Amino acid sequence: MAQLVNPLEVLKSVSDAASALIKKTSASVVAVKAQMSRGTGVILTKDGYIVTCNHVLQGCSAVKIGQGEKTVNAKIVGTDPHNDIALLKAEKGEYTPISLGDSEKLNVGQYVLALANPFNKHQPTATSGMVTGVNSTIRGWRGMSAMDNVIATDAQLNPGFSGGPLVDAEGQLIGINTAYIWQRGIAIPVSKVKLITDRLMTGRTAQRGYIGVIANTVTIPQDIAEQAGLEQETGVMIFSVEVGSPARKAGLSMGDVLVKFNGKPVTDFYDLPRLLTEDVIGKETKATLIRRETLLEATIIPTAYGDEQA
Repeated sequence: MAQLVNPLEVLKSVSDAASALIKKTSASVVAVKAQMSRGTGVILTKDGYIVTCNHVLQGCSAVKIGQGEKTVNAKIVGTDPHNDIALLKAEKGEYTPISLGDSEKLNVGQYVLALANPFNKHQPTATSGMVTGVNSTIRGWRGMSAMDNVIATDAQLNPGFSGGPLVDAEGQLIGINTAYIWQRGIAIPVSKVKLITDRLMTGRTAQRGYIGVIANTVTIPQDIAEQAGLEQETGVMIFSVEVGSPARKAGLSMGDVLVKFNGKPVTDFYDLPRLLTEDVIGKETKATLIRRETLLEATIIPTAYGDEQA
């Protein structure tokens, strides 16, 4: 005869496991106090490198981080506004880094905890939920063009959760919480966070690609899409091309409709800035476009944004 499971024991087991996870990670979660706002930070290294969200620090020059009664000054090492990441370095001391997980192996339905400590308590506050989406895209958020490859969860993020950790069932960092929109918690995956913070630690700044066009979303007539063998219904029409820009040098002109860039579909005006990553700067990159009902391919060499006058 099968042994009956006591639901109270199961519930207590789950409860105890969640409490243990919070206790395990609490030493790596700090309060971040900027001049005009509060948020949370996550300790990455023993010597005090801390990651938080860039929007927590906007407009500030002085930052303090805290754990319980301990509060120390921290300097801003670098920021990546596009991905909403900022790296801090706390004053000398011994810090407890969080254990890093693998966001590349996430699956929808996985249990997660979101932690925060904006008010410098002895223990962080937490909410729980599950992963509801991986490789998601936020469009038109915080005045930016888009954020791609983010994690969506149903864990509620309250004010002050920005910059805090999203951890898996083993207490490992899988993301940095950045926003709560459309009743979903949004987190930047740890794989991206590590890439960005490693770069900022070495003094390299975040760069975005530039091609020099003004464009907007348009509908592609069905007969033209069928003739060109396109499955997408929309593209991005170019309204102007800056003189001397990479797009001008590649032969793009007003009226062209971009439908692919670097092998990936361009279906609206959010896609192009998202695809102009640091990886394409200085490299020959294929762009597919419609010109007078004909599908053409051009080769563009994007420059770094801000170097367009060089």
